[in-house]
Amino acid sequence: MSRWVGVLLLLFGLQTSASEQTGDFRMVFVGDVMLAEAPGELIRQGRNPFRHFHDLFKSADVNIANLECYVGHAKTKEKKPYTFKAHPRVLKSVSQYFQVVSLANNHSGDYGDVAFSGMLDLIERSGLKAVGGGKNIRLAHEPVFLDKEKRIALLAYDAFLPRSFEALDDRPGVAWADPDFIAQDIARAKSHYKADFVIVMPHWGWEYEPMASKDQVRLAHFMLDNGADMVVGGHPHVTQNIEIYKNKPIFYSLGNFVFNGFEDEDTNTGWALELVIGKAGQIGWQVHVAKLDKNGIPHRAGSLPPVRLPRP
Repeated sequence: MSRWVGVLLLLFGLQTSASEQTGDFRMVFVGDVMLAEAPGELIRQGRNPFRHFHDLFKSADVNIANLECYVGHAKTKEKKPYTFKAHPRVLKSVSQYFQVVSLANNHSGDYGDVAFSGMLDLIERSGLKAVGGGKNIRLAHEPVFLDKEKRIALLAYDAFLPRSFEALDDRPGVAWADPDFIAQDIARAKSHYKADFVIVMPHWGWEYEPMASKDQVRLAHFMLDNGADMVVGGHPHVTQNIEIYKNKPIFYSLGNFVFNGFEDEDTNTGWALELVIGKAGQIGWQVHVAKLDKNGIPHRAGSLPPVRLPRP
């Protein structure tokens, strides 16, 4: 188990029993899902990369993942050390369990902006909603809404350089984590769209670092100070620390969830974050630990005790 999985068990006395965790809207967030290479080959063979978490996903109202690859048939890739291309068939597997995917990362644009635009079409046709990416900058910054008793807005941003995947007025791409845009997007989600909760999903930080950097902490606090209610991050390929700031949770990194090619324990440990928002606005969660096998497929490896924050 990653050495950071128990970081919040005693923090501020927030531990509680599962029976005490009441809520009305249940979501599961997972980290990086890369469906090229070995995971993509298993899907081609008809195998289900998410099968070991089937019951958890099916018990939630909504499941959200960071889709850490380009999906499509484009042939010309960007000049960068690592590029990932998955066959469109993988979206059928994704859509069996997930309703929302974040594209705000440093691999969804691996085959250029035209290919990215085509991927958006494939995702839409598969029945998935994409957040953090769009055919122009306005659409890339649009929230995805989850509605039940509470109206929940999801926003996602890429903060990992280079910035070449950024959506512009006339170019498809990802939403860049510019603080001015973030503040404006959060305010608009609450004032214009009347969101009760705003959850921000940043792609940030230094790879393989188990603790959030000063830049991550600064940006997370900025998001919450400007009206966000929660931050759920990713990118470092390891799980990172959890912080409570002004009674709002920050999950700095959920780590890898489906991703081959890593060798050590920390990079092959990820979290599935089960989040509950109650009718009165209370927030609770439980972290379910995933261990990735040699093909990058997650297996259940226990859960941490559930946590509930005091009522707002």
